[in-house]
Amino acid sequence: MLPVAVAVIALVYPKVFRLPYPQHVGVLVCMNALMAVAWNITGGYTGQVALGNTVFFGIGAYTSSLLLRDFGVNPWIGMLAGMALSMIAAVVLGYTTFRLRGYYFTIACIALAEIVSAIVVNTRRLGGAVGVTVPIREASLINFQFHGTNKAPYYYTILTFLAIALLVVYKMERSKLGYYFRAIREDEDGARALGVNAAQYKLIAFMMSALFTSMAGTFYAQYVMFIDPMSVLAQPVSVSMCLMAVLGGLGTLWGPVLGALTLIGISEATRVTLGGTGQAVDLMLYGLLVMLFAVFQPKGLMGMFGRLKARKE
Repeated sequence: MLPVAVAVIALVYPKVFRLPYPQHVGVLVCMNALMAVAWNITGGYTGQVALGNTVFFGIGAYTSSLLLRDFGVNPWIGMLAGMALSMIAAVVLGYTTFRLRGYYFTIACIALAEIVSAIVVNTRRLGGAVGVTVPIREASLINFQFHGTNKAPYYYTILTFLAIALLVVYKMERSKLGYYFRAIREDEDGARALGVNAAQYKLIAFMMSALFTSMAGTFYAQYVMFIDPMSVLAQPVSVSMCLMAVLGGLGTLWGPVLGALTLIGISEATRVTLGGTGQAVDLMLYGLLVMLFAVFQPKGLMGMFGRLKARKE
């Protein structure tokens, strides 16, 4: 019953909140939830703490934007191209970094993300540090652009993307693939001893994560109509994906969504309440929440709700 109630609330949200700002917050929650769900495939299910997913977000944003700007390619086709390039990049990055473990793997991902960012900043053809402005087309679903103050079309588009990602993860959880992922997370050496090809399945998880992260990147570009390295390739983008998944509950279906709802809610509430004087308040609250959950509730919000439910029973 709970998933049905959540689905109904999500569908009627733009009908209840018709003003641009509440709809914008809904778009942000869904987009960040999609990114957190994507990160959770690698970080939550296989236990590989990859802080380089901003590369895939940037590939999705830049591929669709540059194809539209330079060749007039439809953004939907550009999104598919970006997803394909992101999966190829995931294979290349994963093949070179999955031999490392623990903190070394995380550091390698950060380094690779910084290298990609530096390349884009110093390449004029890619917009350099100035960025890329997405050309304006006629507002329609086919053109992936919706002008005006009503953000409901963008909201339903990203909600659909999120629903697809959740459905894929739901099926994955209950398949042989999901069991292999969790076996690698719990004991990689033990999984190898039982015949699980850990390197192959970690690459599969990385490719799935790249695909959905790239999808979010294309949506972001079409939503704001402008991208630059600081907005789509900055390290805080990867960190926020990780924080949302950790806060909500690693290796769970709904955890990343709860984490995104909580952290975006905190960020927007502090920004509206305190304005420019409270720019760091949301970051301090993020840190405080992460510390509290790390000490008292390592399984995140999903774990907390599970304990409350068990007590009632």
